[in-house]
Amino acid sequence: MVEAISYFKSTCSPQFFIKCGKLDDFQENWFKKLYYLGLGEFRFINNIKVEQNKLVEFTSIGEDIDVKPNENKFTGCVIPVGGGKDSNVTMNLLKKYKNDSLVFMIGGKKVSKDCAKVAGYAEEQIIEVKRIIDKNLLELNKKGFFNGHTPFSAIVAFISYLCSYMLEKKYIALSNEDSANETNVDGENINHQYSKTIEFENDFREYAKRYLKADIEYFSMLRPISELQIAMLFSRIEDFHPIFKSCNVGSKSEPWMWCCDCPKCLFVYTILSPFLYKEKLINIFGEDLFEKEKLLKTFVELCGYGETKPFECVGTYSEIRFAISKTIENLEKQDKKLPYLLEYYRNNFELSKENLLEFYNENNNLPEEFAEILKDKLLFE
Repeated sequence: MVEAISYFKSTCSPQFFIKCGKLDDFQENWFKKLYYLGLGEFRFINNIKVEQNKLVEFTSIGEDIDVKPNENKFTGCVIPVGGGKDSNVTMNLLKKYKNDSLVFMIGGKKVSKDCAKVAGYAEEQIIEVKRIIDKNLLELNKKGFFNGHTPFSAIVAFISYLCSYMLEKKYIALSNEDSANETNVDGENINHQYSKTIEFENDFREYAKRYLKADIEYFSMLRPISELQIAMLFSRIEDFHPIFKSCNVGSKSEPWMWCCDCPKCLFVYTILSPFLYKEKLINIFGEDLFEKEKLLKTFVELCGYGETKPFECVGTYSEIRFAISKTIENLEKQDKKLPYLLEYYRNNFELSKENLLEFYNENNNLPEEFAEILKDKLLFE
């Protein structure tokens, strides 16, 4: 059902027939919500205006499947790793559990594997899942059928749960932060990161409890904190700095690289800047992104002064403004010249006065022992 979203979106057929298995009323409503909000960006980009209850109608014509509770004792962690700063921070936070844990990745890019190995995981501790797209879907895309963003993290949720079930691991420790809850379009529930939100996390936990019936806890290790605090923690684990990658554009090249021209690159550069600017950031990216005039429009949008927030996994407006303001203050204290984008911000917008490094959201699902690890590491500096 979750993989089918990628195929459903090509036509957005209002009728969806389920021939294998059967959904009850709760499940039908659960997947209607996932399809609708998970395809929020897709609907916005393609100008599809429809109510949640009318996007798709599920009709089950298969037989009901009875899932019996699994009463085995599950231990250890599964940590989904994508190669970016967030999952590297999670691996570092949970390093004392390493011997009884596994890392999980879809696609298994070299960067992701290298990050896992830097964190101390052996090859046999890496779960690598491969997904293959039906060639018919690729043909439809070439012919102009609908295409666009899907809730990939929802796919991660179900597949990581399946792997945890088979390998009897108790905790699925993701790396989704509080910042993922912010919408991309003011006044509308359109969120590029919907399946990374606390709303989806809670929904999935409820679904797993009702239907999947194993002693597995799905939660995000970084949910209580912001992208800014993650950047602070990441700035301290320098072994990952030459390896990590987050750029979706650059992920299509071999080797994976920072393209240095997209919203994701500029965001990562910006959020790390209070802690690593200038030489260390240039060593990571290869150039000073704050000097690139062609990134001005993206820069303004990231700050919240454009029409929409870039449709990427980026932080909130407030923490981006704080990061910029802090970097400007750091440079001015040293009497150093501001680069182009920071000079533009200084001349056009107010510096942030908030202290966002002491943020902690209690609305999370962390088991107490994991929450204590995170709080001890933060020290609310």
